[in-house]
Amino acid sequence: MPNFVDVTYAKTGDSLSTNLMGMRDMQAKAFDSKDAQYLLLKAPPASGKSRALMFLALDKLYEQGIKKIIVAVPERSIGASFASTDLSSHGFFADWEVEHQYNLCTAGGDKSKVSAFVDFIQDANATILVCTHATLRFAFDAVDESQFNHCLVAIDEFHHISADAENRLGEVLRSIMVNTSAHIIAMTGSYFRGDSVPVLLPEEEAKFTSIIYNYYQQLNGYKYLKTLGIGYHFYQRSYLTAIHEVLDTDKKTILHIPSVNAGESTKDKYKEVDSILDIIGTLEFQDEVTGLLHLKRKGDGKIIKVADLVNDNPKDRNKVAAYLRDMNGVDDLDLIIALGMAKEGFDWPYCEHALTVGYRGSLTEIIQIIGRATRDSNNKTHSQFTNLIAQPDAEDDEIKLSVNNILKAISASLLMEQVLAPNFVFKTRKFPDEKNEAGVIKIEGFKEPKAKKVRKIIEEDLNDLKAKILQDEQLLKASAGDVIDPEVINKVLIPKIIQSKYPYLTEEEIDIIRQNVVVDSAIKNGEVKEVGDKQFIRMAGKFVNIDDLHINMIDRINPFQKAFEVLSKNVTSNLLKTIQDTIDAGRITMTDEEAFILYRDKIPPFMKQFGREPNISSIDAHEKRMAEAIVYLKNKRRQQKH
Repeated sequence: MPNFVDVTYAKTGDSLSTNLMGMRDMQAKAFDSKDAQYLLLKAPPASGKSRALMFLALDKLYEQGIKKIIVAVPERSIGASFASTDLSSHGFFADWEVEHQYNLCTAGGDKSKVSAFVDFIQDANATILVCTHATLRFAFDAVDESQFNHCLVAIDEFHHISADAENRLGEVLRSIMVNTSAHIIAMTGSYFRGDSVPVLLPEEEAKFTSIIYNYYQQLNGYKYLKTLGIGYHFYQRSYLTAIHEVLDTDKKTILHIPSVNAGESTKDKYKEVDSILDIIGTLEFQDEVTGLLHLKRKGDGKIIKVADLVNDNPKDRNKVAAYLRDMNGVDDLDLIIALGMAKEGFDWPYCEHALTVGYRGSLTEIIQIIGRATRDSNNKTHSQFTNLIAQPDAEDDEIKLSVNNILKAISASLLMEQVLAPNFVFKTRKFPDEKNEAGVIKIEGFKEPKAKKVRKIIEEDLNDLKAKILQDEQLLKASAGDVIDPEVINKVLIPKIIQSKYPYLTEEEIDIIRQNVVVDSAIKNGEVKEVGDKQFIRMAGKFVNIDDLHINMIDRINPFQKAFEVLSKNVTSNLLKTIQDTIDAGRITMTDEEAFILYRDKIPPFMKQFGREPNISSIDAHEKRMAEAIVYLKNKRRQQKH
């Protein structure tokens, strides 16, 4: 199946080149804000956030009166990103040095980790500690809160925090901010959340200085990676019957199998791994030192090295984890099979393909998985994310769930396409002949933000807001057809979602943000062509001169329709009809009596006259209602069967 999203980059090398202090582009941008007490660093995987933290933390340690640095990561394996690092030989004034006893991302129980944390706090000569989020939570209760005065607390993968009162890490952070002089650096490769709870409350986030380095800046500035594809492949019954169609063992791959609680799971994760191994070839041996499985591939006998991270045996798991931390060659590994591991913070630059089974409900998780394959490396010019998901079956009682998963997966790819595209600045066109500037598009009737809080949302949070909009079930279904007028989507549904996320905004401020969401989405979804010195963008099936854009024209376009159009071109007509019927069934309001009368008395004469079923998209209201009756009865029959 063709990719839903294909993006090509310029390979400028800008995001990898370093300045005189050894800082890459993103790191130098972050260092410019080194004096801020609270820093929020939003940057994609592989942009160098861990080293950016080192530069910032060492400056605070040596130049800003900070006495201790505490780095908290979500799991032990990620702690390796903050190991001792030589910075001075590349031009920085100090090195990052973590003493062995204060690297708490090692084996051992919580009690001993908390004890070591207390020792660190009390050790006047100790400066840097690396621990897990869990250790920070437990240790916070074991020391006097005043001990965090003159400390820098750095939290990696910050999206694990929530403003929810039951999120203990969020409580710890808020208490440190309110009651101590501590500095905070929060880092995340994805600020999306899979639920409706914000990471920080608005008044808390307002205290942070944000540094944003977007995906386009990162990937466009690579040296080797040229293209990125995001695609979907459908299977029927069990995913194990289709895995061979998408698993290419000539490509360095991370394969994530579904959670045992997911509908796609067989409920026996070990047998699933065994089946995948059998599909690849024959097990030759398991290396006693590394824990890797060596398979002889079917057909040519090539040896495929596999890291099994699904295996829960501590002895094998620790061997494999140690090997993954230390490997540094392209031929050291071919395939990782994982369940919950090898997502965020895991660094395997040679990975070419992230293959994931089952829809992931969290956009954060999807982006973290894609990030595993988007490191720049000399062994690849293309990176690929493939989602293997269940194909809806018209006879299956889970069809509604399957269709919803497909729509959500496609909306996620639509969001990723926009995240991976270059950003534009939109301004009001004040007179007809006013020319567009580089990176700026002027639109007649467009409202520019004046309030600082509105500008901040537009400049920093637009993709996060789009994520919330694209996860809204009502809007998702509205975007998947022509039943709801685009102006209703743009002027009614989207503003409601904005208001729910930012209840403190006025109607005028909500409308300004709404315009930015709609315009940004429509422009990034549009195909741009250049004819002479003119630029044209494809909108609603026709090309429009960019110089003639008006907000009223854009408001008549469904900004998310492209997702369903792409789906229409990439699946079979039967599958598309199943999806459309399921969406339509959720919209139709009808009684059994009306449906029966239409089916018995009206539909047979119609079919005899025209030789076809009534069309649900017909402009004739009577034909449309007859088509709705067919969909209604099919859905009713399916429900009764199960």
